Amino acid sequence: MADRYRVTLTTEERKTLEALVSKGKAAARKLTHARILLMADQAADGPGWADAQITQALSVGESTVLRVRRSFVLDGLPASIERKTHARFKPRKLDGAAEARLVTLACSKPEAGQARWTMLLLADKLVELHVVDTISQECVRQTLKKISSSPGCASNG
Repeated sequence: MADRYRVTLTTEERKTLEALVSKGKAAARKLTHARILLMADQAADGPGWADAQITQALSVGESTVLRVRRSFVLDGLPASIERKTHARFKPRKLDGAAEARLVTLACSKPEAGQARWTMLLLADKLVELHVVDTISQECVRQTLKKISSSPGCASNG
């Protein structure tokens, strides 16, 4: 696999990685990836170690060496040594006005035939009132949980 993802560092990239490793003031993962690239370098002045040798010398898995090689070849130096940032941001279902509607609804009397509001009833009512298209019981629960007032309590502060 080393031939498929051939690491050939430029002089500048090699100096950057050597400086990073010699300082030792970075995350262990980053330093390990830098060492992998330095050992795998197939340029004229690079050692050009095989994956098995790198694996044994650095006590890492072969899949790690392969991943670092592949990342370097396909995405460049920064991507191969830095952690990936995952886009896990999801927009909020309820904005301020919708939260206010939910709290008002939760503090009101429940529908006929119901002793109290349940999360499912509140979620269904928000959809019925066209406050949101869809919403889960869990979203309703978390929204109400962060509100500090409690309708059943004598002091709501």
